[in-house]
Amino acid sequence: MELSNYLGVEKPTITRTIYKLEEMGYLESVPTKDKREKRMQLTGNGKKIYLEVRKTIDEFEQEILKGVSEEEQLEGIRLMCEIRNNLIQQGEL
Repeated sequence: MELSNYLGVEKPTITRTIYKLEEMGYLESVPTKDKREKRMQLTGNGKKIYLEVRKTIDEFEQEILKGVSEEEQLEGIRLMCEIRNNLIQQGEL
């Protein structure tokens, strides 16, 4: 599962989360030619909720990054990626 690899989360966890989001009416399946592949997309309600949450997250990020330059933010991201890669190599993630 590409999503599970990308997020570093176990496949059963992703599967349960996707099914729950479908039940809640936030996600829906998209037909594909390959039956082994399952594509999902946000429903209209899912898009509405996403935009509301995204707005709150954006406001929070602006608040906590006040006074931190873009260059400093990018360096922080680079360092965290390096730490994550080191953890993955050691089998910690």
